[in-house]
Amino acid sequence: MNKQIFVNLPVKDLEKSKAFFSALGYTFNPQFTNEHGAAMVISENSILAMLLTEDFFRTLTRKAIINAHEETEALLCLSCESQQEVDDLVAKAIAAGGKAPHPPEDYGFMYSYGFEDLDGHNWGLVYMKESPA
Repeated sequence: MNKQIFVNLPVKDLEKSKAFFSALGYTFNPQFTNEHGAAMVISENSILAMLLTEDFFRTLTRKAIINAHEETEALLCLSCESQQEVDDLVAKAIAAGGKAPHPPEDYGFMYSYGFEDLDGHNWGLVYMKESPA
């Protein structure tokens, strides 16, 4: 059986969040999508993000939901196939209403950039360069 990860994130407006991530090219699994949440497919059969309305998210925890625009609850990081893919995803995120919290960083062996989504969640994107043989 393939291991999977489901990242659960609270969102203020589910439809706006779905539109934002659709603009980045992500799809949603209708089998696990309803008025309370949407299963965003990041990598088929391995990585999904459950975008959950804040009201529903509250039923899953006793802790308060933070304002991710002011505090950080997690730093999510996704690998990309190229530096261009990293830059393209950040550009799409900005065009869809997100923002880039810092400029891109090139460490030689790794290129890193990222964005904040509509709810302030931090999405890091990295391209690991192949080392010369």
